[in-house]
Amino acid sequence: MNYYFDERWIGPHGIGRVAARLAARIPFLPLGLHGKPSQPQDPLRLALALRQRPDADLFFSPGFNAPLFGRTPYVLCVHDLCPLDNPESKSLAKSLYFQTVTRYLCHRARFVLTVSEFSRTRILDWSGLPESQVIAVPNGVDLEYQPEGPAFTHPTPYLLCVSNRRPNKNEFRTLEGFARAKGLDSLPILFTGSPTPEITTHIQKLGISDRVHFIGRITDAALPALYRSALGVVFVSLYEGFGLPVVEAMASGTPVLTSSTTSLPEVSGDAALLVDPCSVSEIAHGIEQLLTNETLRTTLRKRGLERAKAFSWDSSASRVRELLHQAAGCRVTM
Repeated sequence: MNYYFDERWIGPHGIGRVAARLAARIPFLPLGLHGKPSQPQDPLRLALALRQRPDADLFFSPGFNAPLFGRTPYVLCVHDLCPLDNPESKSLAKSLYFQTVTRYLCHRARFVLTVSEFSRTRILDWSGLPESQVIAVPNGVDLEYQPEGPAFTHPTPYLLCVSNRRPNKNEFRTLEGFARAKGLDSLPILFTGSPTPEITTHIQKLGISDRVHFIGRITDAALPALYRSALGVVFVSLYEGFGLPVVEAMASGTPVLTSSTTSLPEVSGDAALLVDPCSVSEIAHGIEQLLTNETLRTTLRKRGLERAKAFSWDSSASRVRELLHQAAGCRVTM
């Protein structure tokens, strides 16, 4: 079977990491397109590209793009409906695109894969697709994420937030909660990536510039050390289809503070401390508990290590491969 794959999704972000892990385990053929796969005209480009590959038995997109027309069956991934559901990430253009183009592509797909039962329920409600067409395949966690191994070099103990500057990551409230938390003394919090002018101004207003460090882009190889060396991980996102940092932190033996909303309770089970991400006071109290309650820390560490065993990239890839085989036997007529 010739399964073509949109390799452009591979990159240093959530979808990109999922795409890379699946591509390492499934013998895909690269489609060979260039540019960003998230551009509005991309479904047309994909359709034209697949016309040049009559040997294609199936096309697989790890993101939400797919060919606008053609006879090649395809499977696409819709990780979440954040552009529709989360007010802080919404825009008119994104909403219109999802409501028209993405919905149409989902209806043409043999399967729509997603990453949690939370996202599956939302996609079913939004799309009107039959339940058998939308499948939840949870993400995995790399074996490198474990308590033992190299440490991340930092002059002091630290809290960690593996994030980016997208609105749904809730970083402004995270910072406000961190500023309010008592008993932390000079403990810093590390954020992955680089600051924006807006977040820098917010940090200055909170008076915590000396305790907030942005450490730039961290490679996949360096991430496990960053997690295992942290005192705790704070990931109080407003909206997640899955939430890879939660599982990676748990597998590393690091206590986690996360949100009580969207997919995050499903993913974390009873192995994380949950708070309302819209409540700065709850975030502050959660940070205090995470760092000062040693009994809680021990419990979360033990439960997290056990919970993380439920997430395997090998299992995820095996399930995806099974669904691709099913999909390849079905040709579309549009």
